[in-house]
Amino acid sequence: MAASDTRRRVKLYLLDEKKVWEDKGTGHVSSAYVEKLKGMSLLVRSEMDGSILLESRIRPETAYQKQQETLIVWSEADQYDLALSFQEKEGCDEIWEKICTVQGKDPSVDVTQECIEESEEDRYEEFPDAAPPIEMPPCELSKLDEIAELFRSVLPTPIRKEKLFLALEAEGYIKKLLDLFHMCEDLENIDGLHNLYEIFKSIFLLNKTELFEILFADDTIFDVVGVLEYDPALKMPAQHREYLQKTVQFKEVIPISNRDLLNKIHQTYRVQYIQDVILPTPSVFEENMLSTLTSFVFFNKVEIVGMIQEDEKFLPSLFAQLMDDETDDSQRRDLVLFLKEFCTFSQTLQPQNRESFFKTLSNLGALSAIEVILALDDPKMKSAAIDIFSYIVEFSPSMVREFILKEGQNKDDDDLLINLVIEQMINDTDPELGGAVQLMGIVKLLIDPENMMATANKTEKTEFLGFFYKRSMHVLTAPLFANTVDAKPSKDDFQTAQLQSLILELLTFCVEYHTYHIKNYIISKDLLRRVLVLLRSGHAFVALGALRFMRKIIGLKEEFYNRYITMGCLFQPVVEAFRQNGNRYNLLNSAMIELFEFIKTEDIKALCTHIIEHHIKDLESVTYVNTFNALKLRYDQQQDRMNGMPTYNKKNQLWIDSQTLEEEEERWFDQEDEVEDGETLVPMNDVLKSKLDSDFDQINRFMENRKAKEQLTLCRESPPRLLHKASININIKSGLTTNSPVNSPVNSPGHSPGSPGSPGSPPSPGSPLMGMPCPTPNTSPQTPTSSPNQDPSVISNKRLGLIGLVDYPDEDSDEEDEEEIPNAKRPRLST
Repeated sequence: MAASDTRRRVKLYLLDEKKVWEDKGTGHVSSAYVEKLKGMSLLVRSEMDGSILLESRIRPETAYQKQQETLIVWSEADQYDLALSFQEKEGCDEIWEKICTVQGKDPSVDVTQECIEESEEDRYEEFPDAAPPIEMPPCELSKLDEIAELFRSVLPTPIRKEKLFLALEAEGYIKKLLDLFHMCEDLENIDGLHNLYEIFKSIFLLNKTELFEILFADDTIFDVVGVLEYDPALKMPAQHREYLQKTVQFKEVIPISNRDLLNKIHQTYRVQYIQDVILPTPSVFEENMLSTLTSFVFFNKVEIVGMIQEDEKFLPSLFAQLMDDETDDSQRRDLVLFLKEFCTFSQTLQPQNRESFFKTLSNLGALSAIEVILALDDPKMKSAAIDIFSYIVEFSPSMVREFILKEGQNKDDDDLLINLVIEQMINDTDPELGGAVQLMGIVKLLIDPENMMATANKTEKTEFLGFFYKRSMHVLTAPLFANTVDAKPSKDDFQTAQLQSLILELLTFCVEYHTYHIKNYIISKDLLRRVLVLLRSGHAFVALGALRFMRKIIGLKEEFYNRYITMGCLFQPVVEAFRQNGNRYNLLNSAMIELFEFIKTEDIKALCTHIIEHHIKDLESVTYVNTFNALKLRYDQQQDRMNGMPTYNKKNQLWIDSQTLEEEEERWFDQEDEVEDGETLVPMNDVLKSKLDSDFDQINRFMENRKAKEQLTLCRESPPRLLHKASININIKSGLTTNSPVNSPVNSPGHSPGSPGSPGSPPSPGSPLMGMPCPTPNTSPQTPTSSPNQDPSVISNKRLGLIGLVDYPDEDSDEEDEEEIPNAKRPRLST
């Protein structure tokens, strides 16, 4: 076969009445002028016998479409659709160019004309009443085929659908069709029953509420269900009527006296069954074809909720039985399941009506009832109660928080609703912890400051978070503390790991949104140290959760947290886990490198210095990323600046050496002492005050650098230890120096007896706060050394950073903005 023959070789297709492409044969296409058609035409001759398969004039108004590079499709005189499928792309392009030339179009387009058809809908769009009415065939057995065909032909056209709806409604046609159904079923006329199925399916697709009212009436709904049993696609009829009439049993947990309410409940269940079970899946129909049916069910549920709320005896009776100790478990289970279904229906209400609904439930004691149910051992009831609680919290978390605060005034911690919810989360028996995940979401909603309200008299955020951290936080973290007593997790099975992961997710959320309270809690309980024990879990998602918690803390870039991390040597478990992971390229490796990269990129000097001075030996061999070399370079540059560069005073354009700075510092503290002794200082004018402030800023920065070097030297010489005698205590919030006992992570105000990290609990292994220093290149934790000639007062002063780290404000302090108040006076620095 010649190349030109293969290039022009095509298959001719015709779209039949069933919308299926029918193969009309294979041949060769050409374009030529045909005398009888009076124009350029497409000709297809059969390759079998040379007969003409197609003669089609290329008309200027015909819309040709090129698809998939080898297909040309068009409609022939609005009668049928044709398609040419080419064997080769070149042949398709050649014929397409001929078509475009005849129509005066650019061959680069894929469609030669906009498809403009004046359909029946367009003709009657402006005057729909002018469309002729549809005359229904007589409702007889012999006419079922004709009736079914009429319904099929009407559905594609909205105007004719409307006319068909009017005809059905006016003539009572649906009742007549149901009479035919009984006749066909009695006569076992299967073809007639199949036709009726198609007719009634089409009636559903008309999407009219008035027709649904007829279909779902008490005297017709079971006949409609019967018609829908005879789906032609099924070998045997379904048994939907038997299921709805005999298998399904309706339980009245509380007697319903309102007959309209009872009928509405039955109707809604049956219609929902038709929609979900009997009718074909929605993908069979066009989008929104059954939207009115969905709306019908929706408004039924709204009516049911409204009628139950209006019944003055129904809901009070339900909650009275629910709270009654004499109610047996089976009855209580039915009551809880009914209440759950009732709350599910309430989701259909408008926001203002839903608010009224949940206030009604709250006033009737719904939250107290949930407390009772959560204390029981029935898993089914607990699951339903959690769903009900979830609905309430999602709609109005403030209402739940108000309830919790009120009950906290006269209840022990163990009986608080929020603690019962947390305990249910912790003790979830599901291996996948499905219920625990749901409860974690509920707790997160309750402690989310974003949905807390503020009024003129009180702040919900301050009040509730203070309550939560004082009364509930220990319940949430108890499993984590219990599992991290040793250097590795005590239990590491999958279910325990899942629970630890959920707790870590909540704690990470707290770090992000509860700046003040969680900071207090982390320091008082030494929480980060315990979390980092989970880096040794055998489950990667737990280790990643622990690392994510630390990353969130470091991401805040707060000096308070940085001091806590460096003085607690809390990078040690991270570096150890990084070393244990080796050269494996996995998510843990990437997450740890990202952590160090963040410290480098954000130039967090305290952490950078700590990492290089204490852990560089474990990290310097990592060369597949430049992170650690860059950290070391940045550290060296910082040290060079500190050791060799004098301080520059920008305001006075003067170079000031360190001796001058020390003299200025002494004069400053002499002035402070005079103020403390009650002596009067000469007032400074604004200009002098501004000048001194600028100078003191420069002095302070210089002394901080100097102090950092001295503390490093001290760390190499002697491990930090707590002073047992009264010593200077720097209050972080006020910035004033007072003589008070030392507050530390082991005797802080936030501790309760017996809690992890409290005086009654064993200290964390390797805690530097118990006398164990960070490992450095020159020292080790086992052989601490100190200078025998060291002045004790100097040591005390040099340890002010440690004392200041753990001395935080009382938990009940007012912290509207959750920020540390700037120091009124700078603490005196040792020289």
